[in-house]
Amino acid sequence: MHIHILGICGTFMGGIALIARAAGHRVTGCDANVYPPMSAQLEAEGIGLVEGYGAEQLALNADLWVVGNAVSRGNPLLEAILDRGLPYVSGPQWLAENILQGKWVLAVAGTHGKTTTSAMLAWILQDAGLEPGYLIGGVPQNFGKSANFSESSFFVVEADEYDTAFCDKRSKFVHYRPRTAILNNLEYDHADIFPDLAAIETQFHHLVRTIPGNGLIVANAGEAALERVLKRGCWTPVERFNDPAGWRARGDDASGKLSIHCGGEELGAIVWQLAGDHNRNNAVAALLAARHAGVPLARGLEALTRFANVKRRLEVRGTANGVTVYDDFAHHPTAIATTLAGLRGRVGKARVLAVLEPRSNTMKLGTMKDALPGSLADADRVFCYGANLGWDAAAALAPLGAKAETSDDLADLVARIAAAAQPGDHVLVMSNGGFGAIHDKLLAALAA
Repeated sequence: MHIHILGICGTFMGGIALIARAAGHRVTGCDANVYPPMSAQLEAEGIGLVEGYGAEQLALNADLWVVGNAVSRGNPLLEAILDRGLPYVSGPQWLAENILQGKWVLAVAGTHGKTTTSAMLAWILQDAGLEPGYLIGGVPQNFGKSANFSESSFFVVEADEYDTAFCDKRSKFVHYRPRTAILNNLEYDHADIFPDLAAIETQFHHLVRTIPGNGLIVANAGEAALERVLKRGCWTPVERFNDPAGWRARGDDASGKLSIHCGGEELGAIVWQLAGDHNRNNAVAALLAARHAGVPLARGLEALTRFANVKRRLEVRGTANGVTVYDDFAHHPTAIATTLAGLRGRVGKARVLAVLEPRSNTMKLGTMKDALPGSLADADRVFCYGANLGWDAAAALAPLGAKAETSDDLADLVARIAAAAQPGDHVLVMSNGGFGAIHDKLLAALAA
């Protein structure tokens, strides 16, 4: 079958393309900006890419058109597909109907940590010899690609609460029908599509309603919103982590120690590469989900000693003149705070310079701007790129006083950071986009 994917360079839709190609389909696709690294990954797999959404792509005569959620009514190719009555489907629905049927699906949901926890879980299953399929919203360094088609009975999917497509405003994850589900955390996000936290809780409850009685829900005990979701009705056993009286993790960022506890008992300890309480919670969730799939806790814990994290999660991009530059995907105040706390635990009293691009739809709307000063408290200096915002970044960061600077010009921002940085500093760049290749520009400026 020839499948043509609209919005193919997004992480999720690019993963769909890789899976469809590996499953034996002919795959092509288009996007407004055909850009790396996804474009390079797709082209390496023999997937033809088209720039833009011109209606002339109908001449490809695809058997099925798979529509990403970045594509809206008014898109010329989508309008032509609708006018002709051609067969189309959303990415999540295609995945559910063509790949997930008959699989033991392990889904990872939550406002934060989905990508890292999904990668941990897939790696634990892989290390145990189960060779799972997976679709993850990032590139796990243990695998080198964001998606994998497998004949295995197991499939790990990052279960996003964002809406499915122009024609289906339910969250993506309602399509997946998992047997094992991790509910990592839940707070307000995606202000462009959800009016409030209660609306997101309703979508999470839709997910809970699809999990069978012989399945398992692994839920964060420290999240009141998740408890509200479960109290609305739950027909599946629940194991809770981050629970002072139950499953929990302890650790030390400086030494890299991670220990797993249940009740008053320590059940195992390792040294691993990740930092921060959030990642230790992610690890407990992944271990409990993998145990449900048959991987003993000790085996899973040992696998985490070889877990290399996901690209763009406190990823070191380089060092110049004694200054280390990191890349991180953090784009929500809670994620910013936890990422900074993890880096602070690792580097101790060394100076941390936080560089932020508020790029997500929620951040651009200004919904979270009042929470930014508090989330950046662990940084010694703060630099914010204020272009293309509907709010004043300088005013929002004013509570930080002289330690915060903003600029609407990327070159100016790079120059300011390079001038402020000193040997031994750690520069943490946070954005959910490419940020104008600021990492390479900054390293070059530091080297000069």
